[in-house]
Amino acid sequence: MNDKRVEGKVQDSQIRVTNFLEVEEGYQEEEALTEASRCLQCVNPRCVKGCPVGIQIPHFIKAIKENRMQDAYDIILESSSLPAVCGRVCPQEKQCESFCVKGLKGDAIAIGALERYVADYALAHDFSSTNRKSPNGKKVAIVGSGPSGLTCAGELARSGYEVVIYEVLHKAGGVLTYGIPEFRLPKRIVQREVENLEKLGVVIQTDVLIGNTITLKELQDEYDAVYIGSGAGLPKFMGIEGEDANQVFSANEILTRINLMGAYMEEANTPIKKCKTAYVIGGGNVAMDAVRSLKRLGIDAHLMYRRSEEELPARKMEVMHAKEEGIVFDVLTNPVRILTDENNNVIGMEVVDMELGEEGEDGRRSVHEKENSLHPVPCEMIVMALGTSPNHQALKESDVQLTDRGLIVVDGTRTSSNHVYAGGDAVTGAATVILAMEAGKKAAKEIMEDLQ
Repeated sequence: MNDKRVEGKVQDSQIRVTNFLEVEEGYQEEEALTEASRCLQCVNPRCVKGCPVGIQIPHFIKAIKENRMQDAYDIILESSSLPAVCGRVCPQEKQCESFCVKGLKGDAIAIGALERYVADYALAHDFSSTNRKSPNGKKVAIVGSGPSGLTCAGELARSGYEVVIYEVLHKAGGVLTYGIPEFRLPKRIVQREVENLEKLGVVIQTDVLIGNTITLKELQDEYDAVYIGSGAGLPKFMGIEGEDANQVFSANEILTRINLMGAYMEEANTPIKKCKTAYVIGGGNVAMDAVRSLKRLGIDAHLMYRRSEEELPARKMEVMHAKEEGIVFDVLTNPVRILTDENNNVIGMEVVDMELGEEGEDGRRSVHEKENSLHPVPCEMIVMALGTSPNHQALKESDVQLTDRGLIVVDGTRTSSNHVYAGGDAVTGAATVILAMEAGKKAAKEIMEDLQ
């Protein structure tokens, strides 16, 4: 059997930096069938153990091979409410694919690409996903329409619960809508996944700020249970001199303006001011999304990271795509001061060179500043992509306990407040889409156990 996976087509790097169209084009039928045929159909599939939501991977791949596409879709939906999303943005190389037996002597099965193929096929052929049990009279409110909230809603709705999602923004999807760029996750895909949940009976109310428009106590009085899936939307900054200057942004603001408000379009109401050179500070997937988005605006975009390239936490595929697109990587470098002109506009940074030390208990090498390495770097825009923390406006005047780090305290997904549950980034801090989905699925199970 072939040890090499089938590689799908991608946009040419010189063309894609001029647009926001999806970089990866996905499998065609022949490619999907060829890749599916590589699966060994293991009796004890290790790949399933690596999937946070427990998709029966060999089963849906076998259905692809036998051209039973409705069955393949149904198998995925038994475990995942957002297959078209997961097939695109999940770090499969660290999860299901890392467990694949084929990967021991060759390339692991392209599980993510096959999941995307099934989901896209289902959307194109308008497959039904409305199987649900009879209404049971129980009502659940969900705060936040990100991946955790949407997953929890899907699980509950299929089980006969009446579900209402409250979203603070004017569009549903949470980080899927405002945070991940169009070239990685088209918004039409997110919208179709949301519409599928609405077909199940899920009601989504936008422009509602829980804790202000409606209090958590009012939700507790009206609903049998409440799930907090409000994510982690507060950006972190370095606390260095000059961070209050004009043209210093958080990655959240840049990505929200581009993804949710169309700032890359000429007619945008909130355009991003073009400049010659911009630096994005950070090394995660959000940093990669921000720097690649700026490149598409015609900006000479650099990524600055204080550790080496080997320590970059971003997905290797995103790093590879960024390099192909001409992103400059300034690693082992860290800003210590932002330089401004008399009008408080950014004109550059003072940075220092860094070097790696010994490996710590967490498996990461320490990093420290090199002596006498301070030097200036000219630029006109700086974007901080240093992680995020939860905003607990929804918990105002509630009895939900928080940790010292501002994360919701849970037992499983149960909080300290009666019939209030929480999961995703609001509990763990910023993490991946699939881990947020895992929490939403777990919360739905615990809600159903308690309400039954």
